[in-house]
Amino acid sequence: MKFQLEARQRTLQGSGASRRLRREKRVPAIVYGGTAAPLLIDLDHNEILLNLRKEAFHATVLTLNVDGAAQNVLLRDSQMHPWKPLVLHCDFQRVDTGHVIHQHVPLHFINAEIAPGVKIGGGSVSHVLNEIEVSCLPQDLPSYIEVDLKNLDTGHALHVSDLVFPAGVKPVTHGDEDHVVASIPAKKGGAEADAAEGEEAAATT
Repeated sequence: MKFQLEARQRTLQGSGASRRLRREKRVPAIVYGGTAAPLLIDLDHNEILLNLRKEAFHATVLTLNVDGAAQNVLLRDSQMHPWKPLVLHCDFQRVDTGHVIHQHVPLHFINAEIAPGVKIGGGSVSHVLNEIEVSCLPQDLPSYIEVDLKNLDTGHALHVSDLVFPAGVKPVTHGDEDHVVASIPAKKGGAEADAAEGEEAAATT
C-alpha cells in the first residue's frame, strides 16, 4: 500500500503558532534525518488522522510532498490529545533507499482455528508479541509479518526464529535472544493433574 501526504513548509514555531495551526485544522510536524536540516511542516488534520487509523501507515515508507517537492519518510512519532480525536504533532524521518532502516512492523496471525492445540486440545492462542522490529532497505519494508499457527500444539510456542521473513528483511535481535511470539499454554488440571489424582486414589485404596 502506498501513501502520499501533502504538506507545506512553516516558519513559525512555538505553542502559540501551533494553536493557530490547529484552529485552521492543520497539524504541526517536523521532518528530520539524512543530510538536510530539519524541516518544519504542517499537514491537513483530517488527512493525517484518517491515515493514522490505518495499520499499514505506521510501517510503510511514505511519500511526503512539501510544497511540491517529494521525499521518502517514515512516521516516527505522533502525539494525540488525551481524549479527543485530535492529532497534536507528528515526527517524520527521511529515508535513503541505499541505507538500511530499522522499523517495527505488525504481526498478522493466521490459521489459529486449525492449530492442533486449539482444534484438538481446546486451548487458546496467547499472543506474546504483536509487532517486531526488522532491518531492511526502505523499498523492502513489509507492511506486516505473517505468523502461521497451523502447526502449533498445546504447551508449545512459536519463536522469532520460526517466522518466515521476506527477502532482504531480517529481525532485529540482541545477542542470542529468540523471543516467543505466540504460544498455546497447557490447560491447568490437564493430563498431569489427572495422573496425579489417579496416583493419589491408588495410594488410598
